[in-house]
Amino acid sequence: MRTDDKLPRTEGRPTDPVRPRMTRTRRWLLGSTLAVYAATVIGVLTTSWLVKLDWQVMLFRPYKQWPEFHTFLDYFVVMGQRGPTAVAVTAWLGWCCWRQRTLRPLLVLGTSLLLLNATVGAAKLGMGRLGPHYATTVGSNEMWGDGDIFPSGHTANAVVTWGVLAYLATTPQARRIASVISAMLALGVGMTTVYLGTHWVSDVLLGWAAGLLVLLALPWLEPSMARAEWILRTLWHRLRRIGSTAPVVLPAPVAPQVAGTVATPRSAGDDVVPARETVAVGALGARVPDGWPHHPARPHTARSERTPVTPTGSRRPPHADRTPRAATPVGPATGRSRAAGG
Repeated sequence: MRTDDKLPRTEGRPTDPVRPRMTRTRRWLLGSTLAVYAATVIGVLTTSWLVKLDWQVMLFRPYKQWPEFHTFLDYFVVMGQRGPTAVAVTAWLGWCCWRQRTLRPLLVLGTSLLLLNATVGAAKLGMGRLGPHYATTVGSNEMWGDGDIFPSGHTANAVVTWGVLAYLATTPQARRIASVISAMLALGVGMTTVYLGTHWVSDVLLGWAAGLLVLLALPWLEPSMARAEWILRTLWHRLRRIGSTAPVVLPAPVAPQVAGTVATPRSAGDDVVPARETVAVGALGARVPDGWPHHPARPHTARSERTPVTPTGSRRPPHADRTPRAATPVGPATGRSRAAGG
């Protein structure tokens, strides 16, 4: 077995890589974000001043107050749409995986999106809040309906998708720059949904909190992601080893057999067309060339095996100078006559 096909002993194990830990600052941010999340949900459920703010902004109709920004913001809100952003970030992180020879960037993105879909999707379906365009009663919180906008999925997705890039940054300076850029994108996407009238203000606040909770929970999931990476790498090495050691068996060519003969295995020279050798006319035993392949002898068709033909006379063509001989019986008498005549 080759050395490069062996399974890795220590590379990629969960205890080898240096993973970020849940520091005191992260714990403080996690607690504060949970408090904001709970306060936003309670404020909407109790129809507090937060719901009044939602209605005031909705009735103000920002898209009618500043219509010149509508076209640009209608395209900008795609930065929070799950499909396009996931494809773009996956392509970039895939290149990072190939360059760094690790699956961790893609595993972090997949884990964060899975956690985001589970938490935000459950909250949307559980509270069922209607959006501004489908509101029924002025001043109500529009809860427990058929809606699915609380919290804002565009806002939470923008926080998570672009925040993962900052989370995976390798240097402190790159992490700070990526954090500022991702925060501005998430802030802009959330405000754009309010401008377009597709979300309440409280939806955006809860979306920011939900996305930030996912990012803050990622360090606790690092051991599981490291374990998943080691399992995937182990399976890949095993598949490579199986594919490199298993020979490809092809069926042996079967030579046609003739009745009464035994087939011999084909050699490498059987596929070479032999050169023809000129044989003198009338030669009874022509010499076989040295390079001629040793094919099995084929039986020559005997005359007795052909269709019998009734003899009607000599097969020689008639000739003017040739006198036909009379057929004489063959026997002892014939011999004595020839001797007497001689």
